[in-house]
Amino acid sequence: MRELASCLSDHAVQVSDTSCSSYKNIKPCIISAPSIQNSVTCLYRSTLKQMTMTLTWSRTASSHALTISFDDDPSVTFKIASNNSRLFRKSKGSKSLHLRSSSSKIDLFWDLSAARYHPGPEPLDGFYLAVVVDSALALLLGDKAAPHPHQFGASADNKLALVSRQEHLSGSAVYSTRARFSEGGGAHDVSIRYGEMERNPILWVCVDKKTVMKVRKVQWNFRGNHTIFVDGMLVDLLWDVHDWFYNPDSGCAVFMFKPRSTGLDSTTFWMHDNDNSPPHHRRHLDFSFMICACKN
Repeated sequence: MRELASCLSDHAVQVSDTSCSSYKNIKPCIISAPSIQNSVTCLYRSTLKQMTMTLTWSRTASSHALTISFDDDPSVTFKIASNNSRLFRKSKGSKSLHLRSSSSKIDLFWDLSAARYHPGPEPLDGFYLAVVVDSALALLLGDKAAPHPHQFGASADNKLALVSRQEHLSGSAVYSTRARFSEGGGAHDVSIRYGEMERNPILWVCVDKKTVMKVRKVQWNFRGNHTIFVDGMLVDLLWDVHDWFYNPDSGCAVFMFKPRSTGLDSTTFWMHDNDNSPPHHRRHLDFSFMICACKN
């Protein structure tokens, strides 16, 4: 995917009247057949040695997997997988790893035996996953009654931030999911719909079934950005659907929602000028939510 910053000017972000109207007088977005969520990748950053942890939940018709990596170190990657999409092979257990870059010891504890998955690969409830780094609790997910941190030999003195969330969806014309745009904010229905009007391709983006963005002749306007107003804050919406039209073998488009941390004068790009890493690998704490939508 080409860098979007090269295609946009500093004045490209505009706040439309509709985006600041709390969705008043905005036409509803018609939702048809839902998309299929293939994978969810979450990047967390812990204050413990400024460590980053990447969790990817993936699912196909015949397999189900959880992959965990640390600080982008390929030597420290752990995967729990199953050939049955309904049940992990190692649904409960523990594992110890060592991080070469910092000589840290990582202990993983998990119980997915009663986890519920609907409709995507990420569990809804009935599970827990704990990551302990050098006897300090770095990450604890899930709602299932898990052993107290001291039973892991860990302390709970740690601050954790969700840096980014990336969802990979597949379908024909409509991609839908639920998302939060800020920590502690409410969940919103987000949908992306592609269609044609008078033989011209059009792209709609909807939040809570209200149209917040409409792009006409999207085959020529395949990259751009827009600003919407959600939960009392400005959210930059960036899209890149180039591959839908000019790389049909992959057919993957990218949509990123990025809450603004400053104000109207700031502009959000996919990545910093001196950072060639993909958006979900950025190490700053500003949150972003990204949808990768594939037609096939």
